[in-house]
Amino acid sequence: MPIPVEEAKSHAPAVQREAVARQIVGFSFYRVDPEWRRLPASTKRRQGGELAGVITRYAKQLMVLTYSLVGLKPDVDFLIWRVGNRLEQLQAMSAAVRQTAMAGYLSMPHAYLSMTKRSTYVDKLDPDHADARRFITPFHSKYLFVYPFVKTHEWYQLPFEQRQAMMDEHIVLGNTYPSVRIHTTYGFGLDDHEFVLAFETDHPQDFLDLVMAMRESKARPYTLRDTPIFTCVAKPFDEILNEIGC
Repeated sequence: MPIPVEEAKSHAPAVQREAVARQIVGFSFYRVDPEWRRLPASTKRRQGGELAGVITRYAKQLMVLTYSLVGLKPDVDFLIWRVGNRLEQLQAMSAAVRQTAMAGYLSMPHAYLSMTKRSTYVDKLDPDHADARRFITPFHSKYLFVYPFVKTHEWYQLPFEQRQAMMDEHIVLGNTYPSVRIHTTYGFGLDDHEFVLAFETDHPQDFLDLVMAMRESKARPYTLRDTPIFTCVAKPFDEILNEIGC
């Protein structure tokens, strides 16, 4: 029996959404006001425990990973990296964080919103990699390096074949450092950046060497902005609380 036109229309978007399933990704960098460290120890333990409880609760609904930046960036103390299926999930967690007592002592100097997406370019060394980018699979490495990325207008005016050739060089360079794994997410229209790049590794020296090598690539002149860069150390949130003075 044919499906009525209006009913068919109601089913079509769901099919399309399933075919291009993506994830919403948020990087929230927090700073703790020095005044918080002057509070009584019992108050800090209570407030820190409340915030830790929010993180634990939402980790059952989202991918939630925490990182310390204590001593590594002057205006940031910790990162909460979140991955979900809907914007509202990230909003709900952010609202819950703001409702804690410790929120009165928190600021968010940097935050980046992005989305997973199938890569535009072909990875000739790993053809399945393009599809794999639609889903974040953390490697749980010790270190995470994060930065927003924007290309020049001239890049997008180049013929696709020329851009693919330059990306081929990038892919080959990246594969010479197998200890470094990249998560590329897209911010076009969602935030002020075009991409957010997050690199996981247990060997920060390999990431440094990779970035230096990339500086000499043919695509480098088409980079408009790739700062600030954040060096993050993966830690459970209770350890981060101890570091910030709980």
